Parts: sequence; structure tokens; C-alpha cells
Amino acid sequence: MKLTKKSHACVRLEKDGRTLVIDPGNFSEPDAAVGADVVLVTHEHPDHFAEDRLRAALEAGPGAEIWTLRSVADQLSAAFPGRVHTVGHGDAFSAAGFDVQVHGELHAVIHPDIPRITNVGYLVDGSVFHPGDALTVPDQPVETLMLPVMAPWSKISEVIDYVREVRPRRAIDIHDALLTDLARPIYDRQIGGLGGTDHGRLTPGDCTEV
Repeated sequence: MKLTKKSHACVRLEKDGRTLVIDPGNFSEPDAAVGADVVLVTHEHPDHFAEDRLRAALEAGPGAEIWTLRSVADQLSAAFPGRVHTVGHGDAFSAAGFDVQVHGELHAVIHPDIPRITNVGYLVDGSVFHPGDALTVPDQPVETLMLPVMAPWSKISEVIDYVREVRPRRAIDIHDALLTDLARPIYDRQIGGLGGTDHGRLTPGDCTEV
């Protein structure tokens, strides 16, 4: 598969002429979901789910479909009957030639006073795992971990321990819109040096094979 990093938490995966997009939120490019055959959304926070952008993508692509959790599906399913599918932890499905497994149930703790919402992660083709806003560890090997590197709910020690626990062949940064260029070398050095795996990052628009 070809993986293209979009801004913040959004990635595009392409193979055999089909495209799957994960988490095209409002920190990502306005056209991040346009042209997708499949869109996966991990949870309802606006940096992962931008309703207007998903509606535009579905209207532009009559064959495009969305798989997501109920809180997001409820906002879209009435307008696009049969094209918005609700999933949860333990589900597995195939769409546009991609095999997807769903892992995880809850968003990471932001603060004890803030109620936790539902969050799911997606393992695509048994290879690429996008956890959304959680440090979910799938119950099977992961080749490429999309690593939420910086968020209000995390600290770098947790990120490093997460990489160690998942033990992917490589980790690629996502959830990085709040990480300034000044701080990036610190994160690169510490995660790369202590995570125990190949760690890297892509500039939005850059691609790699996975």
C-alpha cells in the first residue's frame, strides 16, 4: 500500500486504484477525504471528524462509504442511507478491497473531570494501525503504527512506552499539529532512541510504501 500523510491525524492509504482515508478532521486539508472509496473515523472530536468535509466527500463520490462509531454515524446516516456503517471493538469488515479490524473502546483520559467518549482504532490489511486518540494495543502484530505523538491527553513517556508495548516494525508520527518545529527534534530523539523500533515522520503530502 501507498501511505500519504495528511495534516495532523489524517492518512490516506491507496492500493489497486482504491483509496481509504482515516480521520479527515478540521486540522487536516479541506479536501483530505475527497476521492476516497472508504473513510474511517475513530471518534467525534473535530480534529478527527469534520462533518462538512465528510458530507462534501460523500456528495462528490456517490460510491464512497464511511465506517465509524455510533456517535459519528448518527450525524450522517440519515442523509446518506446505506453508506454509513457503525462499528465497534472486535468488528471486522472488508471495503473497497481493504480488510479492516476494529480495536479499542474509549478515548484516552484527558482529565478525570472530563467524561471519556468512545474511540476505536483501525488495523488495515493486518499491517497499518491507527489508534485514534488512545493508546490501544491490538492483540496481533502491527507492521506500521501510526503514532499519536503529541496531544493534550499524553506525555512523551507514555508515547515511548506505547511503542515498546505494540512493538511495530516502524512507527510514523500522527496527531502532530500542535507539535512545533522547535520541539520536533526532542521528540524524534527520545522516541527514536527509547522506543525500540524504527521511528520517523512525514511532512504532510509525503508518501511511503507500507
